[in-house]
Amino acid sequence: MQVSNFIKFYKFPLLLAFTSLLFYASFAYKLERTDSIKLLILYTSLFVIFYKIIQLTKHNIKFLTWLAFGFRALFILSIPSLSQDFYRFIWDGRMILEGFNPYLYTPEFFIANSQFPIAQAQELYNGMGSLSASNFTNYPPLNQLCFIIAGLFAGQSILGSVIVLRLLIIAADFGILYFGKKLLMKLKLPTHLIFWYILNPFIIIELTGNLHFEGVMLFFLIWSLYLLEKHKWPFAAVVFACSVSVKLIPLLFLPLLFTWFRKEHCIEDKLTKTSRNDILKLLMFYGIVGLTTVCFFIPFYSTEFLTNYTNTVALWFQNFEFNASLYYIFRQIGFWISGYNQIAIIGKFTAIFVFIFVIILAIYKKPKNTKQLIFTMLIVLTVYYFTATTVHPWYVATLVLLGVFTNYKFPLVWSFMIIFSYLSYSNAKNSENLWIIAFEYFVVFSVFLHDIFKPKPLET
Repeated sequence: MQVSNFIKFYKFPLLLAFTSLLFYASFAYKLERTDSIKLLILYTSLFVIFYKIIQLTKHNIKFLTWLAFGFRALFILSIPSLSQDFYRFIWDGRMILEGFNPYLYTPEFFIANSQFPIAQAQELYNGMGSLSASNFTNYPPLNQLCFIIAGLFAGQSILGSVIVLRLLIIAADFGILYFGKKLLMKLKLPTHLIFWYILNPFIIIELTGNLHFEGVMLFFLIWSLYLLEKHKWPFAAVVFACSVSVKLIPLLFLPLLFTWFRKEHCIEDKLTKTSRNDILKLLMFYGIVGLTTVCFFIPFYSTEFLTNYTNTVALWFQNFEFNASLYYIFRQIGFWISGYNQIAIIGKFTAIFVFIFVIILAIYKKPKNTKQLIFTMLIVLTVYYFTATTVHPWYVATLVLLGVFTNYKFPLVWSFMIIFSYLSYSNAKNSENLWIIAFEYFVVFSVFLHDIFKPKPLET
């Protein structure tokens, strides 16, 4: 199509795209997270435009791809405004390059002793905040590799490190676009559905903008699922381990693969030859995932590492609480009964509940295709987040991607509603307004229940 004809037929989508560029620029360079009104107006406007653009141009994949690149490119030179986690990322990467094991030392240890082991140590310490600075790192080894790359290319500049980290995340998003489209085609689903993830303002802002590495984890996860669909399970296991080594959350999905590998059922308590072979493949898949993951961790291993890492991960279940749903109800009941916060008990109970729920699904779910596997993964992760003590906005990215392959709309709705969790930063104490949290989850739960009981056909 000639340029003149393209402009003629795409006047309105181009106007929407240009408006989005202006809003994203404002988001990237002129927004403070304490400015709640501006945050909500910008985000809501971007979400409405995003929905309209896909509705109008969903069959023009090239146009949507260029938009995805352009929107992300706007953030290249910006410092994240909604999250300060990137300061810790830069700290960890530079620590490794200086020969320190980041799992053995907290930033607070060095600063309290007036030691500055890396460039811009004080500035990074001040930026990451006391919570991050006082705890050991919980980022797995492949995530640390990304931080190392930032240190290699920009060891003396925070903005330079931000640019490197952002380029890695953008590259991962386009890897998701590539394998996402391929998997959709294999599953006989419309390829434009992947843009509900790629062009989602939530994904662009939380990953590209705020530098969260869920996108890198999801790149490996979607690649692994594509390889499973092509029955290249040994390679899929290696790639799955890469996903785990960026973020631990895919470990939750491992038991569900039992339903994918199990092609035959037990007959009179005796396994058929086909079933034995499938179980052997499953065990080998688990073995490859485990061995590969261990190999990634070996360079950092020590007794102290194991203690520090497990204790740090446990904090997310027993100490931290943010933007929770059912947990806040359980917490209030605990207050009524005992008079104090029983997060340690509730956190353990919900973790055990989710584990049992996953195992039950893995055992009793009838073996289906990859589409059914993704659906089950979506449900498991949703139940986990509904019961978790902490649900940071970027966690929802995994639900958004998995939702692309189902007819469930609640992940898309949640990716909009999650912005309300940032309103807790509008006050000096950063305290949550439970009425706002209740509103967020009322909408999310309503759409979730609607999806469960009245599923809609996939968009074509």
